[in-house]
Amino acid sequence: MALLSDLLGHAVLSGSVLALGALGEVIAERAGVLDLGVEGLMSLGAVVAVMTVTATPHPWLGLLAAGLVGGVGAGVLALSSVVLRANQVLCGVAITFLGLGLSSVIGRSVAGIPVSAVFEPVSIPVLSSIPVIGPAFFSQNVLVYLIYLVLPGLVHFWMFRTRSGLDLRAVGENPAAADAVGVPVMKLRALAVILGGVLAGLAGADLTLAVVPVWSDGMIAGRGWIAVALVIFAGYRPAVAVLSGLLFGLVTAVGFMGQARGWPVAPAILNTLPYLGTVACIIVPMLAFAKLRSAMAAPAALGTPYYRSGR
Repeated sequence: MALLSDLLGHAVLSGSVLALGALGEVIAERAGVLDLGVEGLMSLGAVVAVMTVTATPHPWLGLLAAGLVGGVGAGVLALSSVVLRANQVLCGVAITFLGLGLSSVIGRSVAGIPVSAVFEPVSIPVLSSIPVIGPAFFSQNVLVYLIYLVLPGLVHFWMFRTRSGLDLRAVGENPAAADAVGVPVMKLRALAVILGGVLAGLAGADLTLAVVPVWSDGMIAGRGWIAVALVIFAGYRPAVAVLSGLLFGLVTAVGFMGQARGWPVAPAILNTLPYLGTVACIIVPMLAFAKLRSAMAAPAALGTPYYRSGR
């Protein structure tokens, strides 16, 4: 029972990083912008959070700084891919490499040094006493509660129950028609990319301030790319994207636990489980269930720059 509880607890914690990154990617892609800079923005958020907490031992300030640097990085992406209409794939990959390289350089002074202030677990009375699931789900840090219980509902309500959310989805499906009725296509796309970047930066901070309280070069380890894939798996729906993050957190937790307990499986194979799971969850449902193909369909204008003269 204790083993299962530990496994679920680690899954919830690890999955929160993926869930937050995927949530930001959902917002950007719903607006029609393919943001492939998540990996780099997460890396920048992770290292800036550690540097901020080292200077001022307050995790909330580290979280704020990570969100700001993620927003600034995404602003560069929005300028190049939305305003200047450069190729979105190339711009996103460039932001990723820029973020990875910059974080590697500026993070040398704090590499390997334990973070002085982190988000500590907060137990919810009564619920945390439930066998197995209590310690796993209700004895987590405050970021976990926000990521799983608050943010998905807020984003879903905004995206599907408000006028601005409808406008956002409209510019991702048919920007010309949205522009024709007065929706500011370029502004909405840019804001969506920046908001997605803020969440990517926060995801990086979640990793270093709650999951693994230390900075090391390369510690993002493909989580940003997995977050992008989770958006496809979730059918571009925010709540499903968050739950998908929890699922992949479980896959990651199995790999870690296998290495810690000396399972007779090569560590290299256990380390590849999240990536193999990503490929399987994208390909298998689409091959096995025809109905899921339409449910997983991308917004019609995803990756396509908008030219007003093309109406």
